[in-house]
Amino acid sequence: MCPTLSRFILNTRIDATSYEDACDRIQAWVAAKTPCYVVAANVHVVMTAYWSRSFQRVINGAALVTPDGMPLVVGLRLLGVKHQARVYGPDLMLAWCDRAAQAGIPIYLYGGTTSMLEALQQTLETRFPGLAIAGKHAPPFRLLTAEEEEADRDRIHASGAAVVFVGLGCPKQEEWMARQQEKLQAVLIGVGAAFSFHSGEVSQAPRWLMAWGLEWLYRLIMEPRRLWQRYLINNPAFLMLFFWQLLSAWRSRPDRTV
Repeated sequence: MCPTLSRFILNTRIDATSYEDACDRIQAWVAAKTPCYVVAANVHVVMTAYWSRSFQRVINGAALVTPDGMPLVVGLRLLGVKHQARVYGPDLMLAWCDRAAQAGIPIYLYGGTTSMLEALQQTLETRFPGLAIAGKHAPPFRLLTAEEEEADRDRIHASGAAVVFVGLGCPKQEEWMARQQEKLQAVLIGVGAAFSFHSGEVSQAPRWLMAWGLEWLYRLIMEPRRLWQRYLINNPAFLMLFFWQLLSAWRSRPDRTV
């Protein structure tokens, strides 16, 4: 397997990858019994990391950080990864479920609500015949005690799952994965809103809007109270900061003509 090509966007590592490459890496980690975690990074993840060094260490400590959002895809292209495409968390989940069904690798669903997980399991098992969902659990929407986290790990271990999909939302899911990395013999994949989308509880933006990088607008219209700060503050801040990063890099080039 080739080494991962990466670039840093606002000091957060983003990896050049594809759905096939990501699934190949996950399968190799499963085969080697390498505990690790995968982050699907969008602007919200990068900006949360920009304001918090401890969270930035969590993201940069992941085995793989995929460009989940189109601004990061464009960012990678501007930083020299010319043909990078989006590797979107919800679609990565589907790609891995397809691979897992073929390879007989059991998965676990962690996050969301009980009703959401029931609908999600039904969707995945219908779409991917033979997929082994070893277990699922919806933790309470609060900070877990050490005893509760240990009980959740015991539940996952007992299930025999090799890959755990984590749908707790940013930054909670990334921090949870980082805490469990050395304690769970599994590959952990944070997929954010994928549980809501694939269970049918929240509608996804049309693909043509995604292709134009306007998924954020659709989601803002659908959930304005929850998402207005993320998109109306974080997105403009990201654009200004990344423009400054590009300008600083251009100014420091030895071949720049004045």
